Amino acid sequence: MLWVTRLSGFFSAAMVMVVLSPSLQSFPPAEAIRSSQFDGSVRFPGQIAGGARGIAFRRAPSFRNAADCGGGGAGNGTAANVCDPSLVHIAITLDEEYLRGSVAAVHSVVQHARCPESVFFHFLVSDPGLGDLVRAVFPQLRFKVYYFDPDRVQGLISTSVRQALEQPLNYARNYLADLLEPCVRRVIYLDSDLVLVDDVAKLWRTDLGGRTVGAPEYCHANFTKYFTGRFWSDQRFAGTFAGRRPCYFNTGVMVLDLERWRQAGYTQRIERWMEIQKSPPGRIYELGSLPPFLLVFAGHVAPIEHRWNQHGLGGDNVLGSCRDLHPGPVSLLHWSGSGKPWARLGAGRPCPLDALWAPFDLYGPAGAGAGAEESR
Repeated sequence: MLWVTRLSGFFSAAMVMVVLSPSLQSFPPAEAIRSSQFDGSVRFPGQIAGGARGIAFRRAPSFRNAADCGGGGAGNGTAANVCDPSLVHIAITLDEEYLRGSVAAVHSVVQHARCPESVFFHFLVSDPGLGDLVRAVFPQLRFKVYYFDPDRVQGLISTSVRQALEQPLNYARNYLADLLEPCVRRVIYLDSDLVLVDDVAKLWRTDLGGRTVGAPEYCHANFTKYFTGRFWSDQRFAGTFAGRRPCYFNTGVMVLDLERWRQAGYTQRIERWMEIQKSPPGRIYELGSLPPFLLVFAGHVAPIEHRWNQHGLGGDNVLGSCRDLHPGPVSLLHWSGSGKPWARLGAGRPCPLDALWAPFDLYGPAGAGAGAEESR
C-alpha cells in the first residue's frame, strides 16, 4: 500500500497546482492530463520487465488506435514498414543514466496519442542491449534501435557546464539524417526528460514553411550569453548572424525535415563549428551540443507554439531549485536542467511539478511485480 500512499500525495500536489496556477488552468481539458489514463498505468502495475544490470520496469498498459486512424497496426516490437507514409516518426536516445526518463517519455506519448500504433520510435543507443528492455516493457511498440558509435563524435566534444552534456549520445541528434532510413523524411526529436500530455500527431503536422528545423523560439532570452567574448569580438564568428534575427531555441524538442537536412549537409556544418570550438586560440561557446545548433539554425527556425516545450522544470542547472510553468497552455512538460524528476522522487525531495511526471514512470524494483500479482 506504500505506492498508493505516495500516489495520493502526488495527485494532491497536482490538484494544488491546478487550483493555484493560472498557466495550468489555461489549457483545454481535452489536451490536459487525463487522470483515467494515469490510473491505468499505476493501479495495475503488471509484471516486471527488464534486463541486465538490475534495471527493472513494469510492462506498459496495452494501447490501440482509434477506429478512424487507418494504416498503422500493431508493431509487436518490430521495425517492419518503417517507410509506411502514414507513420509518425519519433527519435529519442536510450542510455542507463536517463533510461527511466526515456521510458516515461515513450509511455506518455502512447497514452495520449489518438493513433499510438501509428507512431514509430527510433531509439539511438550506444548499448544495443537496451532494445530488449524496450521490447519487454512495450510489447506493441513499433520501433527500431540504431547504434551510435561514441567515437564518431568523441574527438569533437568540449567540456561543458554539466558532465551530462558531454556524453557522446547527447550529440546523436546531429546525425539523425545519416542514421535513419532515407525514406524517413521527417522526424520529431525528443529529449529523455519530458512527458507529453497531448497527441503527438498535432506536433507532427507542424508546417515548417520550407525550413529544416521547427521548434519553440524564445526571442526574449539573452542570446549573447551562449557564446564567449572571443566569439563576439571576432567578426569572422559574430558575422555568422548577419542578416538573421537569431533567437534561442531548446534542442530537446524539434521537428526536423531530414530531406532538406541531407540536401544541405547540415551535419557537416555542425561538425565544423565543433572543430572551431576545439581549435586554438580558445573556446567560442560554453554549453554542450546547443551552440552549434544555434550557429547553424538560429534565425532560420520555423516557430512552434510554446505549449510544445514547457522547459526548464529541472531547475535551470541549479540543483534543488523548483520551477513553475511558463504562462499559457501545456502540451509537453520538459525537465531540462540538472534536476530530474526521477532523481528527486527517489530521494524523497520532489518539486511540485514532479507529480505530473510520476504517473508515467514504469520503473519498479526487482520482484515488485510478482508481489503485486500475488496481492490481487
